[in-house]
Amino acid sequence: MQNLEQSWVSSDEDAEGSSDYESSSDSEGFTDIEMPGVHGVQGTHIVESSTGSQGVDAEDVHVEAAIEGDFDRLIQNIREAGDGSSSGMLSKMWDMNLEEREAEFKDDLREASGVGKKKAKRGRRRGPVLSQQVRALIGEGNQAYVDANIPETVRIMQEVIRIEPRAAPAWSVLAQCYDDMGERQKGLQLRIMAAHLNHDADEWGELAQQSRALGYNQQAIYCYGKMYNLDPTNVNALWDRASLAKEIGDLKTARSTMLAMLKRLPHHLPVLDELRPILIELSDLALCAELFQRAFEHYLTVFPSGRGLDSETGAEVLGGGFTLMHLLVLADLYNTLGEHARAADTIRRGCRWLQGRAAQKFWDACEDDREWDAPDSGMQRGTDGEVQPGMYPLDVNARHRLAIARIRGGDVEEGKMHAKIILAQDTAEYAPLFSEIADAYFEREMYAEAGHIYEMLGGDAGTSSMYVLLQAAACRRMIGDLKEAAEVYEHVIQADPNHSDAKMKLAEIYEILNEPRKALDLVLQVIEARKKRTANREGTVDSGNADPTSASLFEEGKVRGMKQRGTPVKTNPNRLTPAQLRELEAQKEREAAQSWHRVQELWPRMLADENGDEEAVREWLVEAEKLIESFRETRALFLTSRHRGFRGMFPRSARKQTTEASEDSMASRLQLDLGRDTLVRKGTKNENVSTFRTISFDDWLRLFMHYAFLLTRRGQYDLANEVLRHLLYSNAFQTRSSQDSIRLAIITCAIHADHYQTVVEQARKLINGHQFNNEPIRILVSSLGNGLRATDAFLVSTLSKHLLRETRLADAAVKDPDSLRFNVTQRRYGLVSASGKVDGDDAPDDDDEAEAPTATEQEREALPTKVNPLNVAVYGQILLAAKSYQSAIFYLLQAYDYAPDDPLICLCLAIASVGRAMQRQSDNRHHLIAQSMAFLTRYRELRGDTAEGVDEVEYNFGRIFQQLGLHSLAVRHYERILETAEAKSNVNEEECGLAREAAYNLSLIYVSTGAAPIAQGLYRRWLSL
Repeated sequence: MQNLEQSWVSSDEDAEGSSDYESSSDSEGFTDIEMPGVHGVQGTHIVESSTGSQGVDAEDVHVEAAIEGDFDRLIQNIREAGDGSSSGMLSKMWDMNLEEREAEFKDDLREASGVGKKKAKRGRRRGPVLSQQVRALIGEGNQAYVDANIPETVRIMQEVIRIEPRAAPAWSVLAQCYDDMGERQKGLQLRIMAAHLNHDADEWGELAQQSRALGYNQQAIYCYGKMYNLDPTNVNALWDRASLAKEIGDLKTARSTMLAMLKRLPHHLPVLDELRPILIELSDLALCAELFQRAFEHYLTVFPSGRGLDSETGAEVLGGGFTLMHLLVLADLYNTLGEHARAADTIRRGCRWLQGRAAQKFWDACEDDREWDAPDSGMQRGTDGEVQPGMYPLDVNARHRLAIARIRGGDVEEGKMHAKIILAQDTAEYAPLFSEIADAYFEREMYAEAGHIYEMLGGDAGTSSMYVLLQAAACRRMIGDLKEAAEVYEHVIQADPNHSDAKMKLAEIYEILNEPRKALDLVLQVIEARKKRTANREGTVDSGNADPTSASLFEEGKVRGMKQRGTPVKTNPNRLTPAQLRELEAQKEREAAQSWHRVQELWPRMLADENGDEEAVREWLVEAEKLIESFRETRALFLTSRHRGFRGMFPRSARKQTTEASEDSMASRLQLDLGRDTLVRKGTKNENVSTFRTISFDDWLRLFMHYAFLLTRRGQYDLANEVLRHLLYSNAFQTRSSQDSIRLAIITCAIHADHYQTVVEQARKLINGHQFNNEPIRILVSSLGNGLRATDAFLVSTLSKHLLRETRLADAAVKDPDSLRFNVTQRRYGLVSASGKVDGDDAPDDDDEAEAPTATEQEREALPTKVNPLNVAVYGQILLAAKSYQSAIFYLLQAYDYAPDDPLICLCLAIASVGRAMQRQSDNRHHLIAQSMAFLTRYRELRGDTAEGVDEVEYNFGRIFQQLGLHSLAVRHYERILETAEAKSNVNEEECGLAREAAYNLSLIYVSTGAAPIAQGLYRRWLSL
């Protein structure tokens, strides 16, 4: 019977690190099994015998039902694998899934409870009531076995199993037949099937031992689990299961089993000692520390005197069994986890407890370690009124852990005191402790102290190692002793000529010492060695084969959570191979080249005149859409790490290139220093690619922008906006210039479609990206030239707050540069509060964050050296448009102080003064009107006497007089504009200047004063089409 091996497929999420040891299970809810030609199998239905089962409680019934559920599924899988006949029923291999078994085992562990609970002795269960036909067949089979007719017995018992799989005698007799035929492996499999029906813990134990003896370790682990399920008081079954799992390297199974033992035997030190290396191997240090901490607290409470009776020998032992070694383990775990304060506390409390001084808790109030000061340490502390040093002895190993915790935790002076005592010991005997102290100093960048210890270790052949020598050289280099560091590296290379790290470090030192020829020689050696290693790896073929099929119910070579060597990797049949991907990309590249060629041919016809050739425009849009969609759907162009740039469709792994790029870069740099011209400069070459499918990224950008402009003109603004915004996220266009170009294109389309909120949004991005630069603000103001929608966008609160923030930063940059701090993440300057943090009021909004530049654009913007009136003036104009005239006057006067000769600021001040004078809250109207006239006069002086300037000045004067109700003065200025326009129209009929605006305002005056005929004349002359 070589066919009980068809795998179940399930999964198990192992709850690593959980103190509750929980996991999911799928061993519940089995339905009745009905198959053609098979009768009598009723799911998990149990028929109990009249004897030996009355004492079985509900928990026992649950466990036995779960085991019989396993049996039902095994039978179902056998049937599905076979052909339905008696001879074919066991003709296929079948395998249990280890992770599913492990999940069910842990579910059963959670059901088991009550340490020491007495269980009634389980009797064998008869199973279902057998039909007359089945009983007759069993009788015939038994008779055939008595007659030594083994083949007939096998045939009859297989038929019995086909009819009633729960007939336990049939499995047992069939197993005995295979034993008699010398096929003990198959007999063992059949006995395991029968054990699912007998529910005898001792039988499962025997099967586990037999499986282990035959080398079927996974099968033995399964049997141990069933044994424990049936007898939860048998902790030895768990121990054997965990030991076997650890022996074969199945650490996750060993871990879960050991944790189950700890639930039965809390704080049991032998179990903890066995579990510790398993958890460390699984990198579950937090759980390991938690378990040892709980045990420490337990023994500290149970044995407060620091001594107790050993549970096994009965002798009085230190700590009741929780010794100094366990304290050191716990301290090491905390130091590794970075919890140095808890490590120090563990050593201090634990050693005090082991010395019988647990009641002296006043030492915990001392922040230092005066309790453990040595008489000859030279430490002077403990003045009058303070706790005097205890001078208590401390084991060297415990003091070492305390020194590591203090040094790494930042209490260097205290750590030095302990380190000094340890370093006074014999170097050969305590070399590992010396090395760890040196490592702690090295991590704290105390290179002089670390270097001294490394040199002590390196000076003795018994304690020296490559690691020690390299660390000693690194310390020498860090403190500036380059020649001494070079000598150490040379010594390492002499001992190990293939040590690439030492060669690269020595090459760096040679480069600093201006010896490029020596450095280059070392780097070329490293590169050559790397090429040889690569060639050797490529020439090596893994010839490992899968383990031959065995008679175990499990894949014995499989360990949970580990991939087996030689096991074929499951691949997705729908996934393309790298060769197919490259072929597909080559095809797309050819198609893109054809489309691009056609786009270039159509471009001149499309741009021939204002409207262009309509047929050419439509064809151009079709070809451009193909290219743009192929660009947008390429995942390599829109990576999350987009600021690294585009490195091609098939870039080499950055992880593999890191060391190689460093080596090649140094080689190229050194070759340049030596003046060699014919050298390959791979290290200095930019990894980014400037083309995509034969089209340069500059052409791609031009294509995208023209495509968006055309869509906007044709009424498809939303699509154009989506395309351009998507392009902002492409890693091919992350340079500052590309981002600015795309944003300007978005602004252009938004202006055409009257989406001024988008204009403001993108202009703010430009302002953030070009801090202290006036051009983005000018772009903003010019983009919001006229119209009600543009005015509404200009008055939005987020823009006013943004400009006020920029105004504060610009003012601080000139008057108090020290109050600004450069934010590397946002690539901007920000105000710093008194606490040293960036002021929250000056931090950009979420949508104001500047785009992070590429590595070539990391230069900081230069701080301005003189005041800038633009920010203040624009903010004042926002307040002016919002009719907040008082505040507008304040900011505009500040701008006037910065630029008194700017005519626009004078005009704005005149308008703001008149506006304030017309408000009811004003208490100095005449003063404000006089102030307005003064600024307006100053504006006229500055604007000049040009024809354009005269029209503008006359219009603004007339407009203010009209607002003040001085119509006679307003009419005079408006008429001057009309006279000038009449003179211009004689030369150029289309040149009328501000005549239409002046005629409209003048007509309002005439209508309001009753001169309607004069107004009609103005309408006919200037305001008619």
